[in-house]
Amino acid sequence: MKKWSVGKPDIKLSAELAAKGGLSQLCASVLVSRGIDTLEKAQDFFNYRDDDEQPLSDPFLVRDMAEAADTISEAVDSGKLICVYGDYDCDGITSTAILYSYLECLGANVVYHINMRSDGYGLCESAVRKLADDGVELIVTVDNGISAIKEAELIYELGMKLVVTDHHQPGDELPMAEAVVNPHRQDCTSPFKDLCGCGVALKLIAAMDGGDYSAAVEQFSDLAAIATIADIVPLVGENREIVRQGLHYLENTENLGMQALLDCAKAKRPINSTSAAFTISPRINASGRFGSAEDAVKLFLTDDPDEAQNYAQLLDRLNTERKEAEAAITDEIYSRIKKDPAIVHKRVLVIYGEGWHHGVIGIVAARLVERFGKPVFILSDEGNEARGSARSVEGFSIFGALSHCSDLLTKFGGHTGAGGFSLSIDKIPEFDEALQDYAKQTCEHFPVNTIHADKVILPAELTPDNIKSLSVLEPYGEANKQPVFLMQQVRLLEAVPLSQGLHTKLKLSYGNNGFFGLMFGQKTVDFPYKQGDLLDMLVCPELNTYNGQTSVNLRIYDLRASGISQPRYFNAKEAYEKYKLGETIENALMQRMIPVREELAAVYKAIPRTGSYSCDNIFSKLDSNVIPYCKFRIAIDIFEELNFIKYDICSDTVESNPEVQKTPLEQSELYRTLLEMKTV
Repeated sequence: MKKWSVGKPDIKLSAELAAKGGLSQLCASVLVSRGIDTLEKAQDFFNYRDDDEQPLSDPFLVRDMAEAADTISEAVDSGKLICVYGDYDCDGITSTAILYSYLECLGANVVYHINMRSDGYGLCESAVRKLADDGVELIVTVDNGISAIKEAELIYELGMKLVVTDHHQPGDELPMAEAVVNPHRQDCTSPFKDLCGCGVALKLIAAMDGGDYSAAVEQFSDLAAIATIADIVPLVGENREIVRQGLHYLENTENLGMQALLDCAKAKRPINSTSAAFTISPRINASGRFGSAEDAVKLFLTDDPDEAQNYAQLLDRLNTERKEAEAAITDEIYSRIKKDPAIVHKRVLVIYGEGWHHGVIGIVAARLVERFGKPVFILSDEGNEARGSARSVEGFSIFGALSHCSDLLTKFGGHTGAGGFSLSIDKIPEFDEALQDYAKQTCEHFPVNTIHADKVILPAELTPDNIKSLSVLEPYGEANKQPVFLMQQVRLLEAVPLSQGLHTKLKLSYGNNGFFGLMFGQKTVDFPYKQGDLLDMLVCPELNTYNGQTSVNLRIYDLRASGISQPRYFNAKEAYEKYKLGETIENALMQRMIPVREELAAVYKAIPRTGSYSCDNIFSKLDSNVIPYCKFRIAIDIFEELNFIKYDICSDTVESNPEVQKTPLEQSELYRTLLEMKTV
């Protein structure tokens, strides 16, 4: 079960904001819940400007932008060979495509280069030397370069010049260059700092047009929008404007490659930030993970419809390969966990494998975080060294953990929620131990996967007009998520299978109103609740129009049985985790965790005799005041040992064993051990 954090927006502030800002009460409540509780903050969120004011700030406010524009313009005018040097992810690919395309339109003598993933991130020595041999005189980086101190020196030693455009955090030393354009520089006066690399490149193009964004936005904001969404930068301020305008131009994009990719991905129109994130971005990223990122650049640069179609189909195939590799690694990890459940009972999950594709282990780590609710570090071998990727939950810093282990690592980087690292294979056990030590030192309680909801929504608020009013908050993305609401005491009327049971539609009663809730990826046969159950759920309301009638449907984000006490549940779950780790538990608490025969009987009775059910669903049928979660889980362990049930640790589901033999509880070694502890 995930932890729910539900906002409680001030009613008075919401009403004032609604009146002053011309917003619905529901929309204003969402903004207030997110800390946007004044008209001034709302205007800043919506990037409000006077009618004659450009919504994107002057590009020349970014430090060194004028120097960058002048250096590149001089190289264009004098016919010098320029290389646009990008990164191999979606942001770097699109950045490369738009700057190369713009310079080519100016008549520049220009080429581009993107590393293979095996070459590593950013400027590399071998590529720099080859570019010098090819006669390049100016290198312009996009989405990289801020940390390339040695490589920059080499560029000048070889007689070339460098312009850096990047958005990653700079270190204490900046690279040698004609210009270092990065909004995160401490001496940068630009009012907006959180651009992605393609956003910086878009500003560079505007600067080269004398500060006018018109042509840059019209020609390139479609690609810049995709990059901004894919790079998971905060979708507020100028990023919100780039995506808003980019999605508008994307609908009728003139880029043949983008047209082909949209068609190949069967992207539902109109394109929004969510569909872009799930259909377009993964296919672009797949080129850098399983092929050559330059194929994606070629897709966006071609003027040949057949060639565009071929490259789009290539990216689609690579994305399928990515999914297959991701599934294979996940299956292997799940198989390993089933053989050794102790892996997931640690504070931090550290999993190492041979031959795992480095391009997808970060995605797999994110999926494991979703399932187990703990920080995950996955490593794959590369000869004598392992490369790793990590993802986290709220309250645990990946960068802090890697910094704690820095003496064991050859390279690392990242931020609070994610990171990458490398280390010698023989250091992995020590690395695992150091991570567990860091987690125990820095987290008083086990980190918990948390979902944030904006507020409790009442039945009367779920009207088409109200839900439509939320559209002013779009486009959605990082730091501006689609609104999520808590519905309490919702009665389940029916569970209906969709797509041969792969998805489930719920018929629900909330107050005096009826709604349909959609659970994508929830197999109906595995849906654990029955008709008449009362549920609490986190939902994203959406509009549905059929036969000219508009109604509200609910996309269900998470749900649970009504009445579960979160604090009691998570305190008891933490006690169980400590017990499984073999950590010292206060005797009085341990005594309360040990189930007696009558409690074991109650738990066993709650397990359905047919079907597979989640532990949380079975637990919801018990009185948690009598049988807390820790006691319930110990009972499940006893039943598994006696073969009364089959427990799947990867799905956290229990299935009654129809072939179970009548066996005394005393034949369980765990039960006997606990009884001995009970008598102490």
